[in-house]
Amino acid sequence: MKKNLQTARELDRYYRRLLQAYGPQHWWPAETRFEVVVGAILTQNTAWTNVERAIANLKRARLLTPEALHRASLRRLASLIRPSGYFNIKAGRVKAFVRFLMETYQGDLKRMLKQPAEALRPKLLSVKGIGPETADSILLYAGDYPIFVIDAYTRRVLGRHRLTSHRVSYDQLQRFFMDRLKPHPGLYNEYHALLVRAGKEHCKPKPKCKGCPLEVFLNGKKPKIW
Repeated sequence: MKKNLQTARELDRYYRRLLQAYGPQHWWPAETRFEVVVGAILTQNTAWTNVERAIANLKRARLLTPEALHRASLRRLASLIRPSGYFNIKAGRVKAFVRFLMETYQGDLKRMLKQPAEALRPKLLSVKGIGPETADSILLYAGDYPIFVIDAYTRRVLGRHRLTSHRVSYDQLQRFFMDRLKPHPGLYNEYHALLVRAGKEHCKPKPKCKGCPLEVFLNGKKPKIW
């Protein structure tokens, strides 16, 4: 228990340091909850700037609704989301989610997001192409559920600062945060976004520690690299 409390304090210091350095990240950038869901699927293995271009194409084509995407052909959808990369695969994943939404919730995203997280998460994971990170992004950013999203940036920052092992599983790393932070979706949202910012700017595959807000927590040690 004492170790958990100590680590909780460390996580709080990391959060405050990042927030002071970067400010609020206003994530997830989207006009609707459904746009968040589509963006969560499209952002797999690509930069967000590419997703923005794909989303813009869908908006211009007036396809950014469950009903419109359900009617759209796979070929047309793939051509519109081409900027996001792996567009044929991702088109299939978007269509799979929309089919799930239509068949299970009559296309009503609000109805879907009224489900308890413990019931909805396994259903999302059963949709082809939706893994834990995408499912949790949908739950947190579209549904406002208190679920911490884990990604490569988060794993890298914590591993290099020796807070966790790089071998820890997705679920274990998620529990690491959720056991030590207050279960508040706003906090989880901001913390995850800040870690992503730190990962993109400093904690890259080849770390750039100089100028990183978290450099002070290394206490003069080099980041742990594996």
